[in-house]
Amino acid sequence: MSNYTQDDTSRGRTIVRTSIIGICANVFLAAFKAFVGLLTNSIAVVLDAVNNISDAASSLITIIGTRLAERAPDKKHPFGYGRIEYLSAMVISVIVLYAGITSFVESVKKIIAPAVPEYNIAALVIIAVGVVVKIVLGRYVKAVGVKVNSDSLVNSGEDATLDSIISASTFVAAIIYMVSGVSLEAWLGAIISLVIVKAGFEMIRETISQLLGENTAPELAEAIRENVLVFEEVRGVYDLVLHNYGPDTYTGSLHIEVDDTCPATRIDQLTREITESVYLKNNILLTAIGIYTKNTHDAGVNEIHDRVSEIVLAYDNVSQIHGFYADLKEKYMRFDTVISFDEEDRAALFNRVIDEVRKEYPDYRIVASLDTEF
Repeated sequence: MSNYTQDDTSRGRTIVRTSIIGICANVFLAAFKAFVGLLTNSIAVVLDAVNNISDAASSLITIIGTRLAERAPDKKHPFGYGRIEYLSAMVISVIVLYAGITSFVESVKKIIAPAVPEYNIAALVIIAVGVVVKIVLGRYVKAVGVKVNSDSLVNSGEDATLDSIISASTFVAAIIYMVSGVSLEAWLGAIISLVIVKAGFEMIRETISQLLGENTAPELAEAIRENVLVFEEVRGVYDLVLHNYGPDTYTGSLHIEVDDTCPATRIDQLTREITESVYLKNNILLTAIGIYTKNTHDAGVNEIHDRVSEIVLAYDNVSQIHGFYADLKEKYMRFDTVISFDEEDRAALFNRVIDEVRKEYPDYRIVASLDTEF
């Protein structure tokens, strides 16, 4: 069973097609803006044209990254090359940051040594068209990026939206200059450049966070849980851990709780059925399913379970107790405790919790684990 489907190919085609549209639009705009900028001696328009070229480069990087990410798993990279998309998104973020810094430097130079622009109606029309095109292009590219879960497209769309703001500010500055003779384009360029720099840093930070590995989205975790609970033998689903190897490409593991009377042959079959179901319905390849057993032959176990749960969950930042099993004859109990990252010292709280349980059941051997809510 592989974590790669026909949908991956369709997704790649969509990303490439959208990127090609972006390249064509940006090259077209860059040529016209460069011509108008040189003709009117406007640094803002020229910088705007450069931004269009950087956008075209971003789209090209998106295409290359998508194609590389589609490579099939091999001996060296058995989980595939999907994470290359995050690297391409990082490169685009750096381009946005560089464009913002460059624009700011050039704007400051023009503030210090201003050049007199020479706007005309034709230049204004071209700038206005550029604003409209970039707004439409930015919204379209970002919407497709969200739909296919492509950070590279989302970043390209945000970059195009920022460029539309630059173009709009240039348009406003041109009108102000033509009406009053006051040139503000360098100052507006500096302000907008700082906005772009901030956006670039935010894009980089978000991509780094994804590369480091983020928590599972609650809605995805709940969908998997509901899918697994469909099986009548499953009493609970816990310890879901997902590893992301690219957009919508996950492997993972989880624990299920079953009655201690469930035979090993059925458990074997059950784990296979769950693995297949989660793959087909959630497109996630489970590489392991752990087993918790529930004591069904000791009548007093439920009472102990309820009391231990009451003790453990009385503490703030303790979110769950699971995997509970007790043997009244052997005086033994085991369970896992989930403590939130909101707790400053999770280990210290865990030790306090277990000490409280030991005080309540001093004659029991207690085996407890500190769990993380992945």
